[in-house]
Amino acid sequence: MYKNRFRGFTLIELLVVIAIIGVLSAVVLASLNTARNKGNDAAIQSDMATIQTQAEIYYGGAGINTYGTQLWSSGAATACTGGVFSDGTITKALGGADAVNGAGNVACVANLTGYLAAAQLTTSGWWCIDHTGTGKLETGAWPSAVIATCP
Repeated sequence: MYKNRFRGFTLIELLVVIAIIGVLSAVVLASLNTARNKGNDAAIQSDMATIQTQAEIYYGGAGINTYGTQLWSSGAATACTGGVFSDGTITKALGGADAVNGAGNVACVANLTGYLAAAQLTTSGWWCIDHTGTGKLETGAWPSAVIATCP
């Protein structure tokens, strides 16, 4: 006896598999977005660490034991051009942090004895560095006045 039955998947089975694949892909995409934001924050922190290192090189070299002067600036990285922020490596690192977080979200100030730089993070808060070697996450309000060190 030969039975002529076609074996295959029913429409319901195919729809269930497609639904499961859709749910799994949604979960993966949500996790991917979180990982991307954390990666962006790590890039910003790395750029800010570069600024700290290069600022000390500037202080001992071209700055002749001073950080120079830069009036308080908050906005685009291109506004930070005075004193220690005139160094090419610092300019590139500050521009890199600005590009990662969305242009216009950095702040800087320098006087002869100190400096401060801050960059908005993509997840929450902002990363603050200063001449004391501090590099830390701040979750309060964006700095709006000249401050000598990270709060």
